[in-house]
Amino acid sequence: MPDISSLFVTRLYRAPLSEHKPRIDADELAATCYSVAEDDEAGHDWCEANGYPGYTSYASLTDLPWRMPVFADLVKCLDRHVAAFADELAFDLGGRPLELEDIWINILPEGGSHGSHIHPHSVISGTTYVAMPEGTSALKLEDPRLPMMMAAPPRRKDAPKKLRTFHSEAPRVGDVLLWESWLRHEVPMNQAEEERVSVSFNYKWA
Repeated sequence: MPDISSLFVTRLYRAPLSEHKPRIDADELAATCYSVAEDDEAGHDWCEANGYPGYTSYASLTDLPWRMPVFADLVKCLDRHVAAFADELAFDLGGRPLELEDIWINILPEGGSHGSHIHPHSVISGTTYVAMPEGTSALKLEDPRLPMMMAAPPRRKDAPKKLRTFHSEAPRVGDVLLWESWLRHEVPMNQAEEERVSVSFNYKWA
């Protein structure tokens, strides 16, 4: 029998946000996201100028944890999730913790999508989910080796998850997903009538 092992594993972290304290009030977080979006004229201007569907605070607000107590609590909770994932990844951080680099709100309407991208200069990226109406988009992740596969044939439809070229992860409200920032990902078109709301973030090595 041949000895076949898996090398260079790509890890995806998924857990309920509530697994770590402080507890985040889901209704308060949702209301805060919409309140920020309503008042953020610069964010809406950026979205319009850049053809971004819906709303994101990515380019306009850099201080959500300072502005909003629920975001300050959210970051404390995310810090614990990220620390757990960093341990799972066997990172040798040399006593320098991973710390929040930026955090932003995403509100994606029906028909909106977010194209394939990575998060350069960060270590761990992720999203926690505030509103996920039935039929809305999952997170689509791409095998990082894809650009180097050249003449490789496609995978069979029944290929195990670890061998697929793409993987779609359908989170629930209150979930947090984490991945290494070099992992290419996208949000396909939102086919639900309601808005898909999430909070995304990057962590850097301090």
